[in-house]
Amino acid sequence: MKTLEYLKKPVIAAVLAGVGGILLGLIWGWVIQPVQWKDAPPSLLNAASQETYLRMAIDSFGVNGDSQLAIQRYQELGSAGPALLLTIQTNSGTQNPFTIMSFSNIVQPVSAISTPTPSGTPAAPGTSSRLVSYGIIVFAILAVAGVGFALFKYLGPKLLGRRGGEATPAQQAHRLNKQTELTDYASRGEEAPIAQFVTTYVLGDDLFDDSFGIDSPSGEFLGECGVGISETIGVGDPKKVTAFEVWLFDKNDIQTVTKVLMSSHAYNDVATLQRLEAKGEPILVEAGKQLVLETAALQLMAKVSDVEYGQGALPDSSYFERVTLELAIWPKVTAPEQ
Repeated sequence: MKTLEYLKKPVIAAVLAGVGGILLGLIWGWVIQPVQWKDAPPSLLNAASQETYLRMAIDSFGVNGDSQLAIQRYQELGSAGPALLLTIQTNSGTQNPFTIMSFSNIVQPVSAISTPTPSGTPAAPGTSSRLVSYGIIVFAILAVAGVGFALFKYLGPKLLGRRGGEATPAQQAHRLNKQTELTDYASRGEEAPIAQFVTTYVLGDDLFDDSFGIDSPSGEFLGECGVGISETIGVGDPKKVTAFEVWLFDKNDIQTVTKVLMSSHAYNDVATLQRLEAKGEPILVEAGKQLVLETAALQLMAKVSDVEYGQGALPDSSYFERVTLELAIWPKVTAPEQ
């Protein structure tokens, strides 16, 4: 079971998939569907076929007497030519020994000087070239395995959501959301909301932006709500969040209602307060504090379930280490017209 869970990790799966892909490609290309040679030169034939070819070349020379053609055909055998000719000389079979001798006298002086491979014809692959090919294949597999190991060692903690064994900020937030107990409005004699959500920001979650769809009990879409980063302070990573936006969208309303939850430092800084007032009503974040957002047909109550400020070189209470909000939504009840 642990092995299956281990294989589900993205980096492990990627490395295994890469190595498996290379191996499968090699098996397919070398065994299942190997290269089909077309118009291959005699130098690439096996020994028996090369001998047959040379015997036919000798017979052809005995008929047409074309010395240049005989030399060309002999040279196409490459380095295998001399040994094959010697074999035929010592075992002429049904061939005319005189023709074999005449052929040898023409081609051997040339082959003794040089036996170049004809232009455009690849030389026969020897043992050394095969070893080079195998070496390249082994090197490619080792290279992929090495890259995979490097990714696992250096990038694995980020891709797998681990940093030194500690969960990422998003994972920590998810765990805190599950641990947060929702307010039981019905047990307090109040109307139960049609939707309740919990969202948590943890320092380091620079892309924090939670949104939730709001549906009626019958499944009808009514709107959306959410929380996102509104303002940061200082420089460097991770971002130091000093204010959040809580918003409510109603499909029956033309305007999205927004309120800004601010740290103590931001709330008491006149310049920051004035700048953020343009986004929505500023609210000082305090544990247990509740704020209400209303649209034409919806009412949202946001409760600060937990808050903790970060500690560092920045001013005290200027950025958040952690904030947990509970969002509860009710349909807005309008008084009947008289």
